[in-house]
Amino acid sequence: MTAPTDMTLAGARAALGRREISAVELTRAHLGAIEALNPRINAYITTTPELALAQAEAADAALAKGEGRALTGIPLAIKDLFCTAGTRTTAGSRILGSFVPPYESTVSGNLLRDGAVFLGKANLDEFAMGSSNTTSAFGAVENPWKRQGEEETFLVPGGSSGGSAAAVAARLALGATATDTGGSIRQPAAFCGIAGIKPTYGRCSRFGIVAFASSLDQAGPVARTVEDCAILLGSMAGFDPKDSTSADIPVPDFAAACARGVKGLRIGIPREYRLDGLPAEIAALWDQGMAWLKAEGAELVEISLPHTKHALPTYYIVAPAEASSNLARYDGVRFGLRENGEDLKDLYERTRAAGFGEEVRRRILIGTYVLSAGYYDAYYLKAQQVRALIKRDFDQAWDKVDAILTPATPSAAFGRDEKQDDPVAMYLNDVFTVTANLAGIPGLAVPAGQDAKGLPLGLQILGKPFDEETVFAVGSAIERAAGFTALPALRAAA
Repeated sequence: MTAPTDMTLAGARAALGRREISAVELTRAHLGAIEALNPRINAYITTTPELALAQAEAADAALAKGEGRALTGIPLAIKDLFCTAGTRTTAGSRILGSFVPPYESTVSGNLLRDGAVFLGKANLDEFAMGSSNTTSAFGAVENPWKRQGEEETFLVPGGSSGGSAAAVAARLALGATATDTGGSIRQPAAFCGIAGIKPTYGRCSRFGIVAFASSLDQAGPVARTVEDCAILLGSMAGFDPKDSTSADIPVPDFAAACARGVKGLRIGIPREYRLDGLPAEIAALWDQGMAWLKAEGAELVEISLPHTKHALPTYYIVAPAEASSNLARYDGVRFGLRENGEDLKDLYERTRAAGFGEEVRRRILIGTYVLSAGYYDAYYLKAQQVRALIKRDFDQAWDKVDAILTPATPSAAFGRDEKQDDPVAMYLNDVFTVTANLAGIPGLAVPAGQDAKGLPLGLQILGKPFDEETVFAVGSAIERAAGFTALPALRAAA
């Protein structure tokens, strides 16, 4: 039998159902892997071994009675942005370093309802602000992949969901929750050689998720395969009256859609994504993805998304503006860190200076500036108008195509010290992903190849609103054609 930590989520679920392994055995294997490897890669901020084993024992009891659910006994990592009742939730920030929520986020609650086992809380960029997972107050996460010939180079796993992606890639969890505001599921998935989907805005409830940019944030899963992501999303999704943006529509069988195939589908290829200076390896992989889909019976259609060039500046006005508003609640008075001051204003200033890291302070300042009197119309209002045009581009494209294929990232994983001094270069990591958040559409990253130094590269599939099924079908076709089986250098021992 496959080693417990090397199983796919679907494979582990089948093995549990056949009683070939117990939930306790599966959980102990992952806890042992975490104990051995997490001190090196720092994928988890908090681990919960006692809770996990108790949940695993309950899962075994349910399975023995024939009462197993979709995820009974499956060990998962939970991004430390999801509030978990009784378990510390930090958002990767000093300002929430000791916060223990009295309530459960809807997404994590849905996973518990379906029998999942929680191994711990995964590391992330502070308040989900970053593309490298180096801004966490609890230390950077190391990508388990290594460049050939540069084994000592510390590579980033991408952000903000880098802890989730690294944990799954390194075999420290069978899957993980993540969030995506501008690419924070798809970029780390691509960097770590796994799959990850940002569903349609409103597909998963945002209740109990620490907010970054409320009109952009969306929860989704990362896992080793497209099918595993589909299984997880089936449990995570659903209408929630506690979230005013939650969509009251049925949750289909996403996993079944993975076997549909792509024959007869029209796949859009946006000419604007063929950027000047696009690395040859990325362009070649994109071309290969087109060839795979064409060979499977799909029709390739060139399309135009003319406002794509404005997506990054639009995003970096809208997201910081919403962040500055959302993070105003961290004032040292109601919860979280408090630094005493001479008066209330001094308390605010001391608390926020001590509690927020450099990147969070930068985005709060940008957001406050673009919302200020005299600049609101010139920046924020204009950005919202451009956002509407970006969405219109996609709406018009759906008249011609069923899904869109693009690269997932403009490069493979980079070194921790290679872009840290250039915030603009860091922001450019999201060039292929931010449009999906601005338009509210689903996007899936699939590992599809490797660069010259052996690092994973991903392709991205974008889909119509609430048509994750087609996205999964296309992603599964690419996954089968690519046959990606490479493994990271740092992973749990078999």
